[in-house]
Amino acid sequence: MGFARTCSVALVGVEGVVVEVQADLEPGVAAFTLVGLPDKSLTESRDRVRAAVVNAGAEWPQKKLTVGLSPASVPKSGSGFDLAVAAAVLGAAERVDPRAIADLVLIGELGLDGRVRPVRGILPAVLAAADAGYRQVVVPEQTAGEAALVPGVSVLGVRSLRQLIAVLTDEPVPEEEPTEAGRPDAMLAGLLVPGAGLGTGLAAGPGDPAEGPDLADVAGQHRARRALEVAAAGSHHLLLSGPPGAGKTMLAERLPGILPPLTRQESLEVTAVHSVAGILPPGEPLVRRAPYCAPHHSATMQSLVGGGNGLPRPGAVSLAHRGILFLDEAPEFSGKALDALRQPLESGHVVIARAAGVVRLPARFLLALAANPCPCGRHTLHGAGCECPAALVRRYQARLSGPLLDRVDLRVEVEPVTRADLLGQGGRGENSAAVAARVHEARARAAARLADTPWRVNSEIPGHELRTRYLAAPGALADAERDIERGLLTARGLDRVLRVAWTVADLAGHERPDCQDIALALELRTGIARGVPVGAGDRP
Repeated sequence: MGFARTCSVALVGVEGVVVEVQADLEPGVAAFTLVGLPDKSLTESRDRVRAAVVNAGAEWPQKKLTVGLSPASVPKSGSGFDLAVAAAVLGAAERVDPRAIADLVLIGELGLDGRVRPVRGILPAVLAAADAGYRQVVVPEQTAGEAALVPGVSVLGVRSLRQLIAVLTDEPVPEEEPTEAGRPDAMLAGLLVPGAGLGTGLAAGPGDPAEGPDLADVAGQHRARRALEVAAAGSHHLLLSGPPGAGKTMLAERLPGILPPLTRQESLEVTAVHSVAGILPPGEPLVRRAPYCAPHHSATMQSLVGGGNGLPRPGAVSLAHRGILFLDEAPEFSGKALDALRQPLESGHVVIARAAGVVRLPARFLLALAANPCPCGRHTLHGAGCECPAALVRRYQARLSGPLLDRVDLRVEVEPVTRADLLGQGGRGENSAAVAARVHEARARAAARLADTPWRVNSEIPGHELRTRYLAAPGALADAERDIERGLLTARGLDRVLRVAWTVADLAGHERPDCQDIALALELRTGIARGVPVGAGDRP
């Protein structure tokens, strides 16, 4: 009787559980039994592993073979267990030393010819293995760079099962034929899921902000540009409303260019989500720029917050984690889909419960909304001939519910572009690099102030802390207090005004918000003019 064990990782959302793969050989009629709650693709690994072992030059044991995946109570899915199953079988058959694979974590799919094919979710799987105390992992060669992002873990990338057997038995490692130059590599097919990211309009931020759309291309819109800068500096949610052609989409598309690069921890979080979703570009294992996700207004609730058959998959809110979720033509989205954003906007994550299990996915994003004032878009234009009845206008604007708008920090009316601005007579506005520099300085001030706290940007500070620990200048809240008494502000609205005021103060270099900072925050929140001048950085 032969027995061997090794390890792999089962992914539940973007979290991993280390699974012990055990193989047991007993005398009897040759059979292969796989137990431990495998799904259909994992059950089919019996045929893939048998063919791969034979084509790798090893002998398949002609005995009763039982492979168990423990813990048996955790559902397992996907083809990433193939390599671990093959190693455990070879260990039980004493083709390799069982002790050599006992502390290994193996992840990868096997082709019938013995080649090791890459799978999605390598980074979160290796992170889970490292957290469990494992220090040696074996992954497909194409994803070795992604696995190497985890510190303290020794990574071995293999192209075939033959190479793995040679490494484990101290034999000469055979060379595998590389893919011819100019030909597509079929091995990468497992990394990219067709339509997984295209349906959400996902686009990673440019590696260099200068490569993306520039704010200097936007004509006029000084107040909206100021709101964009505040949103980027404090990660505040933003609503741009105005007639068609005013530049709402142009402004939102330039928001990634003024965001600072992701920190190392944030990059790992984003890369893990994109790896599980199957949209991580091959050869670029680490996402360094904030993602930008712009789903079409026909998107369903499941595509926004996550869902799918079996265990839920990441939706647009998770694909935009640490980046921007832009909903163009926001009133055209279904009310059910929009209201599903309320919980992740507050908590920074989304919990999806299905019959197959409960998944917690990260969803801390900057929400940017763009909306027309009415179905025809001409309601706010004087003399433009809007024929929408008042009741229709009210119903259209009510599609963005009050509870959702209460979670939006900045609400800006985007005015039509004047002839002077459009023809460049007012001068060219600041470029993205200049605005990004101020945003970086403001974030540095906030990070220094919040160094000993779990928060890093102003939008994350709880309201209780703002009212008791981070106080504004004496008398600065007089206008805000009057707005609360008049019913213009809710308790949540006051907290968000204070957060925006701290961001405005950081951009201006103030020690704490003064009356003018609070007034600008109130104007951006309520849309009521407070006589605050446009910031110095907004005009050329």
